Amino acid sequence: MAKKTRRVLGIDPGLANIGFGVVDTCEGRIRLVSYGVIETSPEEDHHLRLLAIYNRLLAVIREFSPDEAAMETLYFSRNASSAMAVAEAKGVITLCLAQNAVPLFMYTPNKIKSSVTGSSGADKETVERYVQILLNLKEPPSPDHAADALAGAITHCHSVF
Repeated sequence: MAKKTRRVLGIDPGLANIGFGVVDTCEGRIRLVSYGVIETSPEEDHHLRLLAIYNRLLAVIREFSPDEAAMETLYFSRNASSAMAVAEAKGVITLCLAQNAVPLFMYTPNKIKSSVTGSSGADKETVERYVQILLNLKEPPSPDHAADALAGAITHCHSVF
């Protein structure tokens, strides 16, 4: 009996830029399906930005039909108002996934770095290079929000399957 391919949606939460990455995994192999960034404009009213995130993520879910999702947990050390906006976006993302029956798994930034590179102290460029290698890409995925989302998806594949 053949093993089932599982589709994982990785998400890098934010308000201005939400990275997403879709991978398939089967029997320890991970294959890139797609990646990109959902962008919202700071000129737009806050509630409309949140609605745009919901609608665009819903379109991604409908297009790729993920079995599960992985997202980085949030941590902030400086700007409280920025933290609140990102937390609201994360809530919208979580709601969209729940309404579409896509189970969500959360990973700390250190867990993602460690899972992808072997070191929890890896910098962004190192993570991007390892994502490139693990997904057999000609160049690192860009922009960095998409690379971070793919790293989250890879982490989930390594952690669960």
